[in-house]
Formats: sequence, C-alpha cells, structure tokens
Amino acid sequence: MRMLVVYCHPVPESFCAALRDTALEVFRRRGDELRLVDLYAEGFDPVMTCDERRGYNDGPPADPALVPYVEHLKWAEAVLFVYPTWWYGLPAMLKGFFDRVWATGVAFDLASDGGRIVSRISHITRIGVVTTCGAPRLWSFLIGQPGRKTILRGMRALCAKRSRTLYLAHYDMDRSTPASRAAFLEKVRRRLERF
Repeated sequence: MRMLVVYCHPVPESFCAALRDTALEVFRRRGDELRLVDLYAEGFDPVMTCDERRGYNDGPPADPALVPYVEHLKWAEAVLFVYPTWWYGLPAMLKGFFDRVWATGVAFDLASDGGRIVSRISHITRIGVVTTCGAPRLWSFLIGQPGRKTILRGMRALCAKRSRTLYLAHYDMDRSTPASRAAFLEKVRRRLERF
C-alpha cells in the first residue's frame, strides 16, 4: 500500500515524534511504500495569500512550493496524520496544509452548476489520526473533538466511499506517565498493523 504519513509537531523530541517513528516502523515492516511529510522540518508555509484565496475556486494552487505536497496526495492510497491536539483541534500548521494543499483542482472540483463537489482523491482508501490531547477523554468528548471531525468526517468525505478510518488519542497527556505513554505506543503499534 502507498502510505503517506503527515507529521506536524515543532519539537523534534516530542512524544508525537515517537508516535511518528512507531508508525513508520510498522509500515516499513509491512512492506508498504512510504512517504513522510514533516511539515515543520520542511518549513511548510501554512499561510494562504490574498491572491491564492482569490483564485481558490478557479483551479489548483499556483504556488510551486505546493507541487510536492500535491504529488504526495495524488500518489497516496492511505494517509495517516500524526499531530498534537491543541485547543481541541488541529495545529495551525496542519490546518494550513489542508487549506492550501487539499484544494480545488487537487482534492476536489466544484460543480459548475453549484451542486455537490466532486472528489479527486477517491483513490485514498484509508485515513487515520494518531494524536495526543492534553484534556481528559471525557472533556474532549464533551467539547466535540473538532480535530477528529475535521479529518475523519470532513476530509474523509473526499476519499473512497468505503474508506477505512482510524483514530487513536492519548488523552490527559498533560498528566501522562512513562507507563501510559509506553502503553499507548504499544496500542498504536497493534492498531496500525491492521490499518
């Protein structure tokens, strides 16, 4: 399987880095074709310009810096996002990645009659999230888990009709322990082997 891992964390020694490395290890061991996008390490610019927004509905983004990311999306059969949940949602860097790369003419086309959008990424059959949340599980559920909904509902709607999803979160990260982190890494390893 062609697996794209999109990683978003500014701190190289973060627990999210350990989650990313666990995912990469599992996919390599399975023999998947693998690509990694490390948004912070690559210096991805999440800011949409005025001209980019004005032309958003007209076709694919014109910024040549986005070409490799567009190619990764066209190539992938599965996408796994590894990131921290901040303020109950996606880091700004990851939101900017969606705004700028999962764009008109790349992830979808707008219907000329104003009707439903048409997917351009229905070749993606799996979409998953591995994240950390500072808040406890119950509080995250009460807030509504906006990050989970953005990716596994909104972005998934552009993928294959029966695309599989995965959502794994280490809740209460602010009070995590070495034991809780080790147990979560093992859970991620087990679940990704079947993803």
